[in-house]
Formats: sequence, structure tokens, C-alpha cells
Amino acid sequence: MALQRVGIESHIFEAYGGDAASVGSFLNVASNGLDALRTLGAHHPVMAAGIPTPTMIMWSGTGKRLGQVPNGMALDDGTVSHTIQRADLFRIVRDEARSRGVEISYGKRLVTLDDTGSEVVAHFDDGTTATGDILIAADGVHSRTRQLIAPARPRYSGLYSFGGIVPDGGLPGDPGEYHMIFGKKAFFGYTVASGGDTWWFANLPSEIVEREDWKPLLIEAFRGDANDSAGLIARSRIDAAVPIYDLAPLPTWHRGRVVLTGDAAHATSPSAGQGASLAIEDALVLADCLKREADPFAAFEARRRDRVEKVVAYSRRISNNKAAGPVGRVVRDSLMPFFLRKTASSESLAWLYRHHVEFSQ
Repeated sequence: MALQRVGIESHIFEAYGGDAASVGSFLNVASNGLDALRTLGAHHPVMAAGIPTPTMIMWSGTGKRLGQVPNGMALDDGTVSHTIQRADLFRIVRDEARSRGVEISYGKRLVTLDDTGSEVVAHFDDGTTATGDILIAADGVHSRTRQLIAPARPRYSGLYSFGGIVPDGGLPGDPGEYHMIFGKKAFFGYTVASGGDTWWFANLPSEIVEREDWKPLLIEAFRGDANDSAGLIARSRIDAAVPIYDLAPLPTWHRGRVVLTGDAAHATSPSAGQGASLAIEDALVLADCLKREADPFAAFEARRRDRVEKVVAYSRRISNNKAAGPVGRVVRDSLMPFFLRKTASSESLAWLYRHHVEFSQ
């Protein structure tokens, strides 16, 4: 949609064969991400499908309240960060793009590419090809395109992420609040929708393993905490069970006529709730650079690198706190109230949530 705004025709080649409605659980679209969507006139349907979640309350596994911080900052019209099902976000953005005439093809998983110097030919695993002036890779943390132009493996955080939704879950909390619990063995977070459903997620320290049924292990990890997270998981279907990765800084995000964006270029752990928002920002900046800059890919990288690498590092620090050992937990729980007051205030996080992408149309 951003490319269309600057007069560039594009064709999306989606690896998944269908609507990807069963992929993932839910995610955070922070206020800066909604600000970027607002530039494209696409934020209202995303907000309508999500839950406003402007506040995070931190707890220890023993039930001690550690502090409260904002989950984003309200935009000038009062818009706050929203939590949304990944499938809903996918559907809304897809339908909005289609309504504006953007062409989308499915079942097109990239195998290799040829950059001739004047065009790029993409080769897909179904034997077909596509040709364009440039190729923009938005193929995620395990990007095939990245392996072809700037090989680098993502870093495992040591945590698995799980999520689910329980009707009338029964956990305490008002709509709009995220409750974040640093448990004795794992991390648990949840928010209560206005209708009473509880949207929950958990981060469990683990080696990367093949396991079909994670529920018994999760229940056991939370059994000793001073809340009903173990009971809620026992009553829930687990919608997602995935290892969490991020990406160390790459030496470059582009080569020739090919450029990496989003998680393909700068994957961040979900702990800062910024992955989707950074990708949306990328789209605006890249389109703007393609319109205005003589060397658009280099300009895109120059405009984005410092910000996204700062977010990746910030999110990684949060993830490390979730996996603290016994001594680390005591230190963390003792120092976190002070830390939250001094470094997690609205003012100190303005760089994260009040970022606005200048987009000339």
C-alpha cells in the first residue's frame, strides 16, 4: 500500500498456500505501529478487531506487585496500543491491499533468485518464476532471501512462546491491562477482554526440542506461582508453541536489486511488543526512499538501522530477565520497582512509542 502511494506497482508472492488464518496466536500493535498504519488510512479496522491495551502491570511469582508501565503512548487522537489476533491482522491488511488493487499470489515459497543488474527473477518451489525491477523480502526471521544475499542465522533466545484464549478465564484484571508475571520457572502474561475472555501467553526457558504436548510441562512450570496461571493453562487450548529468535545486527540489508525488511532484516523477540510495528514502519520508509533517493536501499538502511537495532537490544534485555535463575530472580524482583520508576516511564520510552515516520506522498 505504501508503494502504491508513491506510484510503484507491486505483486505480493506469499509462501503460504491459503489465508494463513491458523498461523500464530496474538500480538501487540503498538501506538507507533498504529501511527504508521494511520498514514496509510488502514488503522481503524485493525483497532476495531483488537483489544485496547495501554497498560502493563508487573508482578513477581510470589504475588508481589513490582510496578506499572505504559504499553505504548496515546496518539494525538487518543489511540493506544492494541492486542490483536495475528490471523485478524493478516486478514485486514490483506483485504485492504486487495481493495486498492494490489495483486497477491499464494503458495509461492522462494527457492532462489537471479539478479541480472537490470531486473530480479524469483524462482519458487512450485517451479514458477516472477520478474520485477526489485525484490523486497518480507519473509521473516528464517528468511530464505537473507540466506541468499546476506547469510546469517537467527539467535535463539532460550525461550519458547505459547499462547491461547480462554472464555471467561476468571483471572483478575480490568480491560486494557496486561498483567506480566515473572514466575519462579517461567513468564506469564495475560489481558482480559471486555467480554471476559482471557488472552494469555507464556515464555518457558527450554532447549529447542520436538514435543507434541507442551501443556503438562507448562502447568508444572507455573504450579508454584501465586496466581492461577497453571489452572488457566489447564483449561486452555494452546494456539502457539514456538521458539523465540532474534537477529544479531547484519552487515547489510541489501544487495543489488534485493532488499530485506521487517524480521528478515532485524528480527526482534516479542518481549518489547514491536515486531509488527517495526515492519509497518519499514514499509513506509522504504517506499519513501524509493520515491526520493538516488540509492534507495542504502538510504532505507541508513534511516532505519539505529532505531531497529536499539529495539532488538532492548527487547533482548527483557527476554533475558524472563529466564533469570534463582539468584537472578531475587535480584530482579528487588530492583525492578526502582528500574520501572526510573527507566520505564512514559518519558524514557518516548523514543520507542512516539516515533513517527515522515512519509511524503
